[in-house]
Amino acid sequence: MEAESHSLNEPVDDFLDALRMDRGASDHTVAAYRNDLSLVTGELSRLNISDWSVLDPVAMGGLEVFLSSGVAKSTTQRRISALRAFLKFLKRKGLGPKTDLPSTGGFRKGRPLPKALPVAQRDAILDAPTEATAVGLRDRALFELVYGAGLRISEAVELERDALDLTQGTVRVTGKRGKTRLVPLPSETVTHLQRYLEFARPSLQRKPIYTVILSNRGLPLRRQTAYASLRRYSEALGLPESVSPHTLRHTYAVDLLRGGADLRAVQELLGHQSIATTQVYTQLELEEVRRRYRSAHPRD
Repeated sequence: MEAESHSLNEPVDDFLDALRMDRGASDHTVAAYRNDLSLVTGELSRLNISDWSVLDPVAMGGLEVFLSSGVAKSTTQRRISALRAFLKFLKRKGLGPKTDLPSTGGFRKGRPLPKALPVAQRDAILDAPTEATAVGLRDRALFELVYGAGLRISEAVELERDALDLTQGTVRVTGKRGKTRLVPLPSETVTHLQRYLEFARPSLQRKPIYTVILSNRGLPLRRQTAYASLRRYSEALGLPESVSPHTLRHTYAVDLLRGGADLRAVQELLGHQSIATTQVYTQLELEEVRRRYRSAHPRD
């Protein structure tokens, strides 16, 4: 058994040395790989397999089952990823098994669905800032940019004054990778932006600043401040979950789809590079349909 263990462990040690020396992996990473691969060598020794090159599809399938037993999917993925990386290392040296490498595809985490606000909660959040103060007008204008135009929070706080055309009711947005898009603004969003620009922004501004949304000190508003502000409003309203700028952007997308907007149009408005990203919102709609069906169908 010791000879078997040695013949299995020696290539593992070579692999870990290559990780450390050739790829500059940290001690923590090397230790993680060592722990995962030690599980594999232990199981192979138990099965009296002493050479990596003799692994066949049956043995590989057994290893995948062994590595996934009683643990979270994320742990399974990590373990199998370690085994796959090691076996690829062996194959490059001509020492690996002839069978296919294990796949981690079946163990990827499911993509979490975005959360959209019900109409009443959406309206409550948008109406929460008081229009009696400059900060309240500013917060309402910010929320309108995120929900009314579907902007990312970084796009909203970095938006410059000349990108707004309130006469035409449009905003020119520079998104990820410098891609520019023109987004129409709802009339109510235009109204709140006009009020902010006329009655609040001049009192917040201390020196020439070109961004639309200003902080209390007259500087461009920070993303963290926007998150904290929305969280305070949602907590004050007693909402069950804290609302973030992402929530408002998600709600914008879902509301458009519920209103009959074309998926491609929503993709362009959100500035998504891939239609697959936008399709997550249709999945959200499907989940809502399923939920309503289950609650209403007498035989479900």
